[in-house]
Amino acid sequence: MLSSLALFLAPAMVAAHGAVTSYEIGGKTYEGYQGFSPVSGAQIIQRQWPDYNPIMTVTDARMTCNGGTSAPIAAEVEAGSEVTAFWKQWTHAQGPVMVWMYACDGEFSGCNGESKKWFKIDEKGLEGSNLNSENWGTADVLKNGKWTSTIPKSLKPGNYLIRHELLALHQANTPQFYPECAQLTVTGSGTATPPSNLLASIPAYAAQSDPGIMVDIYNGGATSYKTPGPAVWTG
Repeated sequence: MLSSLALFLAPAMVAAHGAVTSYEIGGKTYEGYQGFSPVSGAQIIQRQWPDYNPIMTVTDARMTCNGGTSAPIAAEVEAGSEVTAFWKQWTHAQGPVMVWMYACDGEFSGCNGESKKWFKIDEKGLEGSNLNSENWGTADVLKNGKWTSTIPKSLKPGNYLIRHELLALHQANTPQFYPECAQLTVTGSGTATPPSNLLASIPAYAAQSDPGIMVDIYNGGATSYKTPGPAVWTG
């Protein structure tokens, strides 16, 4: 009886989480992985992730790309144009959205994201002063199932990783991280790179005790919120 109940509840537990499952870039759709049903050898730009389960600490090695280490192809995108990520499922409405990039400085096969070169190109935290509300970036993902960001127009061409991260804060002082990465080849005439003060290492772009990570949205008493990590670089 108990085993039957566990099997019944398992899909509901899975459905409580989510991940990026596809992208739209330059009018073209790039399919991603589907969590518990990975596709072996798929010709996609996304670095394969294993399941929908959250990462619970900011220092976990999986924080880089949710365990993904490579992808067979990359999407070409012109600097100044948009990248849209899609989630087939997402159920949490409290927490920020952060979009990061990483300069590979060479081929993707040697690009592991382990250096202090991650920079944000987009984010949305809390609008207003009520943390126990749906005025968050992740609430937009819950409502729309997607997130669109612009590649900085002045960004230097080259191979990059793009990393979409949802940080769910619906459980008091129990952050849940959901990151996925894809491979982009940026084109254009830009020459800019982010300054060193806007670069971070992932994992550990902030301390686990950071007030943007360890949050009690119900009884914490806060009336404002600052997204963890460096500020956004807009080019």
